[in-house]
Amino acid sequence: MTTPTIVLVHGAWADASSWNPVATELQRQGFTVLAPPNLLHGVASDAAYVASFIEQRTTGPVVLVGHSYGGFVITNAGANGGDVRALVYVDAFIPEEGEFVFQILGGSGSALAVEDPNTVLDIVGYPGAPEGDAEAFLKPATVHESFAQDLAEADRWLIVAGQRPISLGANTAPSGAPAWKSIPSWAVVGTEDKVIPPATQRSMAERAGATISEVAASHVSMVSHPQVTIDAILAAVAAVGADSE
Repeated sequence: MTTPTIVLVHGAWADASSWNPVATELQRQGFTVLAPPNLLHGVASDAAYVASFIEQRTTGPVVLVGHSYGGFVITNAGANGGDVRALVYVDAFIPEEGEFVFQILGGSGSALAVEDPNTVLDIVGYPGAPEGDAEAFLKPATVHESFAQDLAEADRWLIVAGQRPISLGANTAPSGAPAWKSIPSWAVVGTEDKVIPPATQRSMAERAGATISEVAASHVSMVSHPQVTIDAILAAVAAVGADSE
């Protein structure tokens, strides 16, 4: 059996370092782990970038993992580059074709689904933006109270300082044909997630036929409780190995 490469795709307001607790342990166990940048400017272009990365940077089977908005990206990239055999969603969106972020969060009780987004986000322009687009940063209070409330205060301030913004356009762009319809999936649901409420996560995961595990954690459970994500990835790896025997 060829051991799969594990590709970790971060979400909004994060970068590849958000996977460090997971990646460190998987590397210790001998896996090749790659964590490409997620451009955060639109589902189609972000997924095309990740699919191209997988196509060019991996050989053999791949377990593709996405956190938060990264779930949109792996859903759209999984069947379009390389040999992706399993999808793992961590506190993530698992969209159906045509769905978009704001639609999924609307009415969900998400801390981000508020009447005035300026109360939870700082929205700023960026060079080269399409007309009407802008980037959104989390306000410090949003990070502390709703995004990473189970991390130490010093770690929350690091997220505030180093967050990568997501464009508003990325939150309104519809998903394409979902890879989870042809690739088996796993989902880690944070039961204290205030960004994508757990009921919303479960509904999407059940629709996708994912194998679900839960953890009493915030939206960044892969940082606060990494072992649950590691276990889900290892289950996907084992399934890939069983299928190839």
